[in-house]
Amino acid sequence: MDTMRDRFAPVVSRLLDEDPRVAVVLAEIGVAGFEDAQHRHPDRVINVGIREQLLVGAGAGLALTGLRPVVHTFASFLVERPFEQVKLDLGHQDAGAVLVSASASFDWPSGGYTHMSPGDIALLDTLDGWTVHVPGHPDEAETLLRHAVAAGDDKVYVRLSVQSNAEALAVDGARFRTVREGRAGVVVAVGPMLDAVLAATEGLDVTVLYGTTVRPFDSAALRRATEAAGTDVVLVEPYLAGTSTAAANDALADLPHRVLGLGVGRRELRRYGQIEEHVTAHGLDAGSLRERIGGFLGATATRVSA
Repeated sequence: MDTMRDRFAPVVSRLLDEDPRVAVVLAEIGVAGFEDAQHRHPDRVINVGIREQLLVGAGAGLALTGLRPVVHTFASFLVERPFEQVKLDLGHQDAGAVLVSASASFDWPSGGYTHMSPGDIALLDTLDGWTVHVPGHPDEAETLLRHAVAAGDDKVYVRLSVQSNAEALAVDGARFRTVREGRAGVVVAVGPMLDAVLAATEGLDVTVLYGTTVRPFDSAALRRATEAAGTDVVLVEPYLAGTSTAAANDALADLPHRVLGLGVGRRELRRYGQIEEHVTAHGLDAGSLRERIGGFLGATATRVSA
């Protein structure tokens, strides 16, 4: 199966053909995928070289001229390194763009910590007005890329990963989807975490919500789920643990509730290893998730929903 990033260049190349507002800004990474599109649209496929601050600044400049820029590189170089430009050139100037990242969290362990970015969404959370998509399958990535580019002049972040669920679900670029219903807690699985969460909660009496658009946070869906399942909530995110706990707490602020945030830990793992080893080390494999979710929800969750 192809990866989310494999879909990126073909989808955006078609959008370049279809919409004269669309432009692509690259910083060496991903250039090969746009060679044909650059021949067709030399004024709208721009490679700034290894200059990530310029990457975002150029995208903002294009947005101010009325174009819809799609800006792409690895997450650590797209959000963390040029954060001042994301904050000022896009945010302060209210310039819309689509930031599309690759190498999410620990997708490329041999690249070392410079190429890891588990804190990207937490960092974007310090800014106002961003929509954030976290697809869990290449088909979902294609749908959400199209949503992002079509979103007027909004500021959108699309987080692509080599980690993927086995099957795609229908996503609408806005709401959480109910995948399983129960009565003893709510588990929100974000993007590539769904398969592991479903395996971890097999036989548990819990509601599972699937989130591929996490900002804005779908507070309404969470509240609806808690009406039947109670207000114990577990968030399982493929990035920094606890990134969405504040959003969940705000959604349930008028109700007694508990929230557990699971995700990538803050402790840096200094051995390269493989993706699967990082998943296990951060407790995001199905076995570890079952232990942590079950321990948080308690004995009532072990009763299978009739």
